[in-house]
Amino acid sequence: MIEFVERKRWVFFALPFTFTKYTIKEDVLTIQTGILKIVENDCYMYKIQDVQHSATLGERIFGIGTITCFTGDTTHPKLELMHIKNSRAIKDFILQQSEEARLKRRTVNTLDIGSGDMTDVDDM
Repeated sequence: MIEFVERKRWVFFALPFTFTKYTIKEDVLTIQTGILKIVENDCYMYKIQDVQHSATLGERIFGIGTITCFTGDTTHPKLELMHIKNSRAIKDFILQQSEEARLKRRTVNTLDIGSGDMTDVDDM
């Protein structure tokens, strides 16, 4: 079983002086924050619909990046894994595992692309 454990880092020298930990497994993504009060947020991989990778100039200099996951989760529709190392590999892993999880659960994403006026269908 593949698992990534990363910490949120400062952009300056990419030092991990924050209390945010990201755990990415094959079936769930967990964000744990806090030192005195620990808050843990989980999102199942099958709920992740899209993944975005970004890296500012400062992040690129120190070898870190930010991953944004757009989910179907009601509590956190947009999860950000900020300033982490190995961000490209983790983004690819999340994308692949979310697709595999959707296939396993037989979950289908459908989009309404707005096919136009539906009154024309009744005339046929």
